Amino acid sequence: MADDVRELLLSTTADADPSTPLSAPDLRLLIDRLRIRSDRLYASALAFASSHRAPLASALLRAADSAASSASLESSLASALSPLSSSPDLSDLRSLSDRLLAARRELRERQEHLAVASSVADLAARLRAARASPDPLAAAAAAAELKPLLVDPEGSGSSQDEPVVFGLLRSEWEQLVDELQVMLAKNLEECVEFAPEGGKMVVRAAPRGNSSGTPGVELRVALQALEIIDAIDYGMAKLADLMIKHVLVPAISKISVAVSGEVLEKSGPEYPISILCVVPTEELQGYKDGSALYSRIIDVIKFVRENICGENITWMKSFSKLTWSRISDLVIKHFISKAVPHEASKLIEFQDVVRSTTEFENTLRNMMFISHDKRDGKLTQFVDDVEVHFAVRKRNEILVKARDLLVQYDYDNPLASHNREDSIVDLLCLPEKCFISKSALQLMKLVHGALKDACLSSTRVAKELCYAARDALLLYKAIVPVQLEKQLDSINQVAAIIHNDFYHLSQEILGLAFEYRADFPGDLQKLVLFVDLAPTFSQMADGVLTRQIQLVTANLIEAIDGADGFQNTHQPQHYESAKFSIEQKNYTLCGNQYCRDQFTREACLTSLDRSFLELQKICF
Repeated sequence: MADDVRELLLSTTADADPSTPLSAPDLRLLIDRLRIRSDRLYASALAFASSHRAPLASALLRAADSAASSASLESSLASALSPLSSSPDLSDLRSLSDRLLAARRELRERQEHLAVASSVADLAARLRAARASPDPLAAAAAAAELKPLLVDPEGSGSSQDEPVVFGLLRSEWEQLVDELQVMLAKNLEECVEFAPEGGKMVVRAAPRGNSSGTPGVELRVALQALEIIDAIDYGMAKLADLMIKHVLVPAISKISVAVSGEVLEKSGPEYPISILCVVPTEELQGYKDGSALYSRIIDVIKFVRENICGENITWMKSFSKLTWSRISDLVIKHFISKAVPHEASKLIEFQDVVRSTTEFENTLRNMMFISHDKRDGKLTQFVDDVEVHFAVRKRNEILVKARDLLVQYDYDNPLASHNREDSIVDLLCLPEKCFISKSALQLMKLVHGALKDACLSSTRVAKELCYAARDALLLYKAIVPVQLEKQLDSINQVAAIIHNDFYHLSQEILGLAFEYRADFPGDLQKLVLFVDLAPTFSQMADGVLTRQIQLVTANLIEAIDGADGFQNTHQPQHYESAKFSIEQKNYTLCGNQYCRDQFTREACLTSLDRSFLELQKICF
């Protein structure tokens, strides 16, 4: 402030010391200048107030109102707090609060009761209007609108706390729906008639009485009303049963029949009439792949879709849900189960049935008659399972036969059969013959039969048959050496025959792929192998031969050692020992010579057999 005052004197006291006291002339000058500035400020304020009079007046009025409101609030607060000053325990204030809450609760309850009464009156009026409506569509629409108001959507059934009147209204609504269902279902029966003798169905767009003025509902209107009240399945149930009995059973169970549909156009008040007939035909339509049968079923379904359901997907789905399972059972009973082959060579023909069945179900899916769910693919699943079950059963049959051949064959008497020549076979890779057991001969016939059937079968069945052939060969390797373990540990002809069996099987296995692979289904040609079994059987044959050589060598060494170097043979005791040793050696060599004649020449030329021959030369 002092600095502002001194600014007024800068023009006269510019060089004076700020701390120097002001003189009398300076004070008078200062007073004059202050008066001039004050007058100037007053004039400016007066001019601003004159130019902004209205806003200033409004601001002053709002300030006055605010002051009055504050005074009113102060008075109200004082009156409200007055009981506090006279009642220190606040009991009066608490009772006042309780009365206020009770009054508000009572008001709310009365409002709720009034709303409930209004709702009940409205529901009762709507139910009466629905009952009195001559239009089934209007009645059905009203019933559908009332359903969420009267029926518990969750089905909890907790209606103990609800008013009794709601229970009465619900009963009346249920009675209305039942009457609509019965009336509309009966109307459907009048629109769709079936001939008592079966095989004929007549569809009218409206009941006969409709043209003469009697009450009647058109077929399309009746189905729409049933759909609105969620009773389309109820209305379609009897119609589906009669369709199965009078139309689909004759169309599926009989071979020489044809399905024909006809629409008779009517003029005037008459509605058009559609007729579906299942009539005998002179042309014999054999099932074979089932295409004729499936074509008849599709014609029936198309007739229902066009003349009853009017291309409505919802109605067709309801009809499908009520009929498809029974249609599938009829097709399986009268066609597919009879088409299942009993021989593998016929399975390739069964693929036509699989193909036509798959096409049939795909056609029904395109028509929106069945869904893509696996549960609706009952026929396809059945034909696929038939093929699998046949393949597994055939594989088990082959393995059982192979096991019986190997277990029941008498290896101790291989020459008991009079057809000895059948057991002498040619070797595949060598220009010579060998003697094999009947079990090995029959086993290979079984393997060749399985592979021939595989060439004529589908990929899935052929795969099982090829695996059965492999397993049958492996059964020989697993059963025979264990079953004849004692014979293989001694020098006899059984060991020679087993050796020849293994050797012959190894040769045959090498030729299986070249003989059958080109005729296998395409997906199986690179998958099934047999050549990996050949080395195993060849090694088993070498093992049998090696064991026999070891036994002969051991017996000869034992016989030679028993002669005690053939010394002192002039003495009776040493003579007898030498004689017994020579007899034992001759018996061993003669017996081995008989067994060696049974071995193949290839086996006799092995290095182990060469050592045996050298030992024989030394002994003689």
